[in-house]
Amino acid sequence: MNQIHPIILPKDNGPHDFVVEWWYFNGHLEDKYGKKYSFMDCFFKVDISKVNIPHLAPHLIEDIFKKGEYVHFAHSVVSDITKKKSYKEIQNISLISHDSFKKDLLYINYKNAHIVGTDLNGEIVEIAPNDFHIRNKNLDLILESNKKPLLEGGHGYVGTPLNGSYYYSFTDMSVIGSINIKGEDVEVEGFAWMDHQWANTTYKGKKDKWIWFSFQMDNGSEIMCVEYAKEGGTDTLVDIIDKNGKQMQYKNVKITPGNKFFKSKQTKSKYPLSWKIEIPEADLIIEARAILKDQEMIYGQINYWEGPMKVMMKHNGSKIHGLGFTELVGFPSDYSYLYLVEEEMKKSIWGRVRRFLYK
Repeated sequence: MNQIHPIILPKDNGPHDFVVEWWYFNGHLEDKYGKKYSFMDCFFKVDISKVNIPHLAPHLIEDIFKKGEYVHFAHSVVSDITKKKSYKEIQNISLISHDSFKKDLLYINYKNAHIVGTDLNGEIVEIAPNDFHIRNKNLDLILESNKKPLLEGGHGYVGTPLNGSYYYSFTDMSVIGSINIKGEDVEVEGFAWMDHQWANTTYKGKKDKWIWFSFQMDNGSEIMCVEYAKEGGTDTLVDIIDKNGKQMQYKNVKITPGNKFFKSKQTKSKYPLSWKIEIPEADLIIEARAILKDQEMIYGQINYWEGPMKVMMKHNGSKIHGLGFTELVGFPSDYSYLYLVEEEMKKSIWGRVRRFLYK
């Protein structure tokens, strides 16, 4: 049986020699005029020989990566809540600098491998223990942690020793910096959430599906809730950290979708836009609804929905409001990745022609 090690920070903010690992951030922002925004930024490190990502099959990238090296990729979305517009960046492959993952604190410097000649324009840098600077073409933010980390599962490990994931979160982070909206830098401030997970799960031959929530409530508590369906059954878990840092875990959770959906024109996936979460042991009922509809992310033959939520929680007869994020992965789809790439290329070429003709 594999031994489960305790989480040690800031050391464990750095990389691990596991099959898959990711550093994930989401947040809610506001500019000086009171306009609202949200963001998600995530960087992945995977052993492509063990993880099933069809459009990144080993034989397609063997000329780029040597055997035994990790493949990296990055996903990001900045959403203008006021104008109901989202600006997405999906890097199928990210190239990292020679000194990434080689400093005392977490340091990742990367670029989109598909754009020739572009400088390394992405960063996730731990500027002080448990504080981070994240940057890409659409955001440039400083995040400072205000609370001790939430250790999912009670000790920072979810699942069995042979099939599980190390998992912790900084659930209460202050944010300052800027985002880029249509070429214009907008100064913002707000609050954020950070997840870090690493596992030896391969995802090969499985029909994995999960519904994941992060909630940041007005009473100073934060909640992580997940329903993970796989071959052999479904697991649910709720982790709560209150304003004083006390942590609680619950496994008896009922998650029910509402009757409003977003149906993607590209992938035909149908994503629920509202949810009811019942946690009887904690006397909690949470109702969450999407702030924006079209938050679908398409990564090769993988599509998922990632977006901000408005939240209302009922507890002991009281109503508590908050904001959150939802991630929906594994919902049925029907689309051709190659067709979508061809359409995007046509749009890009036509956009360049228009700029040339009318400049």
